Amino acid sequence: MNATTLQDHPGWQWCTAEGAELHTLLMGYNSSFLDKVQWLEEAENLTLAMAASREKMQLAQPASPPDQPASASPTNCGSSG
Repeated sequence: MNATTLQDHPGWQWCTAEGAELHTLLMGYNSSFLDKVQWLEEAENLTLAMAASREKMQLAQPASPPDQPASASPTNCGSSG
């Protein structure tokens, strides 16, 4: 491949916001309804798995102690004596 071939490759155009939108539209036009439904099911399964994993990680972490209010700090900088 030479530089001209690389510049004309659509992959370079798809690296922009407008190009990514165009690529998504083209993928949508070229895929069947069944492909779209399967993609949506896979995306839903991934979302549910990530939510379950996040919840499991939160339950596994020990509860952090509550923060002390500023007035209850052990150092008393305002007193003299």
